[in-house]
Amino acid sequence: MADEVRITTLLLDIGGVLLTSGWDQAARGCAAEKFGLDAAELEERHLTAFDAYEEGAVTLEEYLHWVVFSQPREFSAAEFKVFMYALSQPHGEMMELIRR
Repeated sequence: MADEVRITTLLLDIGGVLLTSGWDQAARGCAAEKFGLDAAELEERHLTAFDAYEEGAVTLEEYLHWVVFSQPREFSAAEFKVFMYALSQPHGEMMELIRR
């Protein structure tokens, strides 16, 4: 009988695997619509700044300052973050698979 193999470590992406892709292009489009932002400008600024954010070179606040709050807005960064965070939802089937 072969020795039992036990998985001890999993390396996986969270966004799009365990959670929805909360800040993808569709989500940014929804944000542009909800907050009255220019979608093309938002997308262009996102593409310029997101890698630095994802790599940890800038904070979320710095990313948002560059992408959204480079000019005065009628909403706060806190309101915008609540919207962003609400976009990330668990993938139930994947969460259950990982639990097992």
